Amino acid sequence: MNFKDNVKASLGFSKKEKKSINSKDFLNEILDGDVIEPMQPFYEIILIRPESMDGMDYVSDEIIEENNPVIVDLGYFEEEGIDTFEMAIEKIKILKQEYGAESILLCNAPDKNIILIAPSRIKITKKE
Repeated sequence: MNFKDNVKASLGFSKKEKKSINSKDFLNEILDGDVIEPMQPFYEIILIRPESMDGMDYVSDEIIEENNPVIVDLGYFEEEGIDTFEMAIEKIKILKQEYGAESILLCNAPDKNIILIAPSRIKITKKE
């Protein structure tokens, strides 16, 4: 031991051996051996710019059957005319009313109208 080590030891700052930690031991203590596995291990977030109502049917299938959130750009429907745009909006309303989907407007620009639509099991929270 050198002088520095002697001073540290006398002040209570002696070298202590570091003990390796096994996180599994701690996890077993708090989990009691129970492991919760998610029903769906991951979500795919689909980004789509549908150009027909078939594209909107695909959006509906992803939300209802696959439980995946979808980011939809309705810009093409907006360019096509009010009737097509209203049909797309009506599909989104049905998803919200009948299937509990949530939606939020992400962007409203002249050439883009982007909406995030999430299935009922994914909650959208707006923080201010």
